[in-house]
Amino acid sequence: MTYRAPVRDLIFTLTEVAGLDAVAATGAFPDHDADLTAAVLEAAGQFSEGVLAPLNRVGDQKGATYANGAVTAAPGFADAYRQFAGGGWTGLSAPAHAGGQQLPKALELAAFETVHAANMAFGLCPMLSLAAIEALEAVGTEAQKATWLTKLVSGEWTGAMVLTEPHAGSDLGALTATAVPNGDGTYSLTGQKIFITWGDHDATDNIVHMVLARLPDAPPGPKGISLFLASKYLVRPDGTLGER
Repeated sequence: MTYRAPVRDLIFTLTEVAGLDAVAATGAFPDHDADLTAAVLEAAGQFSEGVLAPLNRVGDQKGATYANGAVTAAPGFADAYRQFAGGGWTGLSAPAHAGGQQLPKALELAAFETVHAANMAFGLCPMLSLAAIEALEAVGTEAQKATWLTKLVSGEWTGAMVLTEPHAGSDLGALTATAVPNGDGTYSLTGQKIFITWGDHDATDNIVHMVLARLPDAPPGPKGISLFLASKYLVRPDGTLGER
């Protein structure tokens, strides 16, 4: 099935219905204007139509494979992701200090609408990275941001959300994964997680997992849940990747 991105409809909705021009006028987005909105959505539509849509059926028919302890994305997906990251799409709304373009979130969501419509299986990967970026920007320490944020914004690494357990799906308050302090600022995580979308793949060298777990003295229920960062590979002080 051929996909045609509804670029004109998206532009109209953003400018005439959602009031994107008023958002831009706040001064929070100095590089944004109406021409840029159109250019971003035109480019997003072209990429989604030309690169992502043709892979949609491949993802359904072939899918990802698991062998020798590693996951390989569906044929063509890893290369498509590298093109996606290389085009700057992973950092549209991310802050400029982290290498992002600092554009309105509404514009990013409209661009990602074409991605998800063309190839939902692919679109979940950068979507999860956006969640990791927002979490780090909101609650991460400066040291954590220096290590992880720019890599996620550039798309060099991807993010994943590690929430669900066999007995705790929609009721996350029932999760039992534990996090025991090691005494040096790190934690040892123990538990079983399932349904981790894009939890492993071959599109990037590293994956940043955002994991929900409980400290030893945590109260029961949702209030006792904490968020931990656990990457596929440890990162050395010089920024290079260490052991898995």
